[in-house]
Amino acid sequence: MSPFTGSVQPTEEWRHLRLSVDDGVATVTLARPQKLNALTFGAYADLRDLLAQLTRERSVRALVIGGEGRGFCSGGDVDEIIGATLALDTAELLDFNRMTGATVRAIRECPFPVIAAVHGVAAGAGAVLALAADFRIADPTARFSFLFTRVGLSGGDMGAAYLLPRTVGLGHATRLLMLGEPVTAAEAERIGLISELVPEGTAGERAAALAARLAAGPALAQAQTKALLTAELDMPLAASVELDAATQALLMTGADYAEFHAAFTAKRPPQWHGR
Repeated sequence: MSPFTGSVQPTEEWRHLRLSVDDGVATVTLARPQKLNALTFGAYADLRDLLAQLTRERSVRALVIGGEGRGFCSGGDVDEIIGATLALDTAELLDFNRMTGATVRAIRECPFPVIAAVHGVAAGAGAVLALAADFRIADPTARFSFLFTRVGLSGGDMGAAYLLPRTVGLGHATRLLMLGEPVTAAEAERIGLISELVPEGTAGERAAALAARLAAGPALAQAQTKALLTAELDMPLAASVELDAATQALLMTGADYAEFHAAFTAKRPPQWHGR
């Protein structure tokens, strides 16, 4: 995802989500609590475009995605997406599905870490949005459901068949995507679907604390680590080692590497510059 500014003007007000930015941490709240934060065409597009805008602005060093009300996200709105897609032709359906996939790619390809704060339902597209994040902080009320086969569609939606086996292994991914059955927070922790299980009602608070810690860290090193984790999933070892070597050589010319040495020598905490 390019950080260079495009020709369009930055969006000042997002219609389908709520955004706040404080001290390098952006917080995106899916805010349709009466519909369990079900996604619409506009919500997908806003998420995709917001991630590109935050990347261009370079001021955000960590992002938290959460949901308002009783759950994280119940997936695509039954009336506004599932019902509406029945009236679309093949070309329009391909455009729609490419857009939802582009939203997941934007989460994976943005240069800052993304943290999903999950409580209550994370179903369908909501489960995939959480899956695409770098960290998933969940409380005991969280329920993950990859529901696509239960509405007559492939379980491999929005990159789920790529991401889920790499997170929980092929066996668990086959079960979750094929059957579409809900996964409790306890089981999600056991199989590695969540990064941390926290007390009920504290997922947002814990995600914010992790985001603040990441935002205060060496942003360029974290961005390159995220990029390598994605790029090397399908690389042979020799290619991965060479890419690691090139990346480290580049970062060794950066201000943060020199700052660590200066801080260590002076016996003080490093002041990271993100470059």
